[in-house]
Amino acid sequence: METLFTGLITSKLRIKILMRLFLNTERHAYLRELAEEFDSSPSQIKSELDQMREADLLTSRKNGRQVLFSANTKHPVFNELHSMVKKALGMDRILDSIIMRLGNLQKAILVDDYAKGKDSGIIDLVLIGDIDKQNLLDLTIKTERYIKRKIRTLVLTPEEYEKLNNQWLNRPFLILWECERASSTPAVS
Repeated sequence: METLFTGLITSKLRIKILMRLFLNTERHAYLRELAEEFDSSPSQIKSELDQMREADLLTSRKNGRQVLFSANTKHPVFNELHSMVKKALGMDRILDSIIMRLGNLQKAILVDDYAKGKDSGIIDLVLIGDIDKQNLLDLTIKTERYIKRKIRTLVLTPEEYEKLNNQWLNRPFLILWECERASSTPAVS
């Protein structure tokens, strides 16, 4: 996985953990969950998590017998790391392309793997508004080449989104962008 962090951070496992926990800071992870996801031993994951927690990059809390880890949003370099993760995954390019050229976009939502911070190679986006679908296809193809990941889009009108709003409650999501005038549309929580 060649990213913005390669060379800066020598541990590939640490890069994966950063990507996983710093993209969507609402998400958290258990040690065994990360070990399974990254196909690594729990001891390797624990070592990385301990080092990152020691550096105060991660917070942890007990949940029964398990420990939940998440990004420390109060760390002095949190904003920079969060921004770097978004750039490494190409989110900045996707947003710039989509917002500027698609017509009347009201909301852009990242769902599933990438919303969890998992770099699966397929980015799922839900776009709400009056979208120029031909322009979207063209932008998607160009952006995929640039970020070396596939992009799947679901375009909904505000009315369709409102009807399906409850569907998003059980899926990981991250609101990437929302038009200020779209605030009358119910937000996914």
